[in-house]
Amino acid sequence: MLAVKNITKKFSGVTALNNVSLVLNAGEVTAIIGENGAGKSTLMKILSGVYPDYEGTISFKDQVVRFSNPKEAQEKGITIIHQELNLVPFLTVTENIFLGREILTRWGTLDKKAMAAKTKTLLDRLRLTISPDTMVYALKVGQQQVVEIAKALLLESDLIIMDEPTSAISESEVDVLFSIIEDLRKEGKAIAYISHKLDELFKIADRYIIMRDGQVIEDGRMNGTDHDGIISKMVGRSVNMVRKADGIGNSETILAVRGLNLQHRIKEQGLRLKDISFTVNRGEIVGVFGLMGAGRTELLETVFGLHPNLCSGSLTVNGNALAFKSPCAAIAAGLALVPEDRKKDGLMLGLNVRKNISITTLEALSNMGFLDNKKECSLSGKYIDELRIKSSSDRQLAGTLSGGNQQKIVLAKWLATNPVLLMLDEPTRGIDINAKNEIYKLILKLAAAGLGIIMVSSELPEILAVSDRVLVMAEGCLTASLPINEATEDRILKCAIPKTI
Repeated sequence: MLAVKNITKKFSGVTALNNVSLVLNAGEVTAIIGENGAGKSTLMKILSGVYPDYEGTISFKDQVVRFSNPKEAQEKGITIIHQELNLVPFLTVTENIFLGREILTRWGTLDKKAMAAKTKTLLDRLRLTISPDTMVYALKVGQQQVVEIAKALLLESDLIIMDEPTSAISESEVDVLFSIIEDLRKEGKAIAYISHKLDELFKIADRYIIMRDGQVIEDGRMNGTDHDGIISKMVGRSVNMVRKADGIGNSETILAVRGLNLQHRIKEQGLRLKDISFTVNRGEIVGVFGLMGAGRTELLETVFGLHPNLCSGSLTVNGNALAFKSPCAAIAAGLALVPEDRKKDGLMLGLNVRKNISITTLEALSNMGFLDNKKECSLSGKYIDELRIKSSSDRQLAGTLSGGNQQKIVLAKWLATNPVLLMLDEPTRGIDINAKNEIYKLILKLAAAGLGIIMVSSELPEILAVSDRVLVMAEGCLTASLPINEATEDRILKCAIPKTI
């Protein structure tokens, strides 16, 4: 279906891709595997017309092609589902799906009825129960990811590139996506599939291509390798995954939440969170698990003061009462929140790495009202080294980094505030296996130093690997609080599934 030969791509003198050659076959799912910064997303953006300037050749269906923009690639039959969502927040789901490919009536006006009907069919296929007229900004990240997938399915392309398509969706939605991928494979489509979740690659991929430092290291059949072999080839060495040792932090309570309720923004009598009570001790890692819509993100947002007029209950930090007033008050009390959507809520993509890391501590970095560049450089350099942020320098724009490195910057800017409680909402979303391990080590190190940590994750193995205690949520309620020695995947899932009435 597609052949890439000797592709090289540079950004400001930094080589992102170096002489890359590979083949994607019709009727196959090819896993593109590599660490953050290996060049996977850059290569896929070249194939889909996002980056028109590069060296080398691309042949699609035995014809040499060079795309100036994504629309040209789509017209030829190549579509990409980006890791970083490319939706317009103040347009509806239908308007986003048909943007640039609207259906017109014979009078040249928009056929809104036909587009809404087609959107409904796509959403039903993906089992997403929302109205086609819903504004995208009102959707959670996982729902937006499903809309992104629906956009790609509309085009019925011959080559579909999926860049971390399951990073923000629930298990049931993953199953639906995999069944659709199986249908596409039977139809003779070629699928390039990027994911850091190796277990799912062994379920759906036929072949693998491993990239490291902008080069293709190896390719082969998935049934000819195993999990450890893939990881070793990816990072050039073996990786021993970190696990939390038994035992929790001391009994000193950092955070206590009592009777927390959060009113629904639209439904006057509806509650997003219902009578939530829990504590976090010094040095304790509390994992929070729930299916999509369970209220995990809303819980962290409310504690951080993002919904001051919609919540009730009590909150104490280190024994001092704190109102759910504002993020400023939460930060002053020693709370920090790494948000689920780094692109929208966590970063200033148009500023450089240094500015993004220092933005939370400007007062401490100033002398007599002027920013001290030496202090700022020292701070950013410290976290670039500690978190192994891959960038050409601290002056590289945050928006040009890979998703995993962007997430590390968000983590760095909050660690710079020296918080007493760190709240992490999907902290390893879109991060490769080795970088995940580094994040786990950091989380354990912070807990050992006395920091209280709340970690929301959709990945049960992650929750079980690093938590001292697991809180389980369903439909806005806290359904279980399990010590880690009593927490199993089966038990957690049973508590996470809403009870039928």
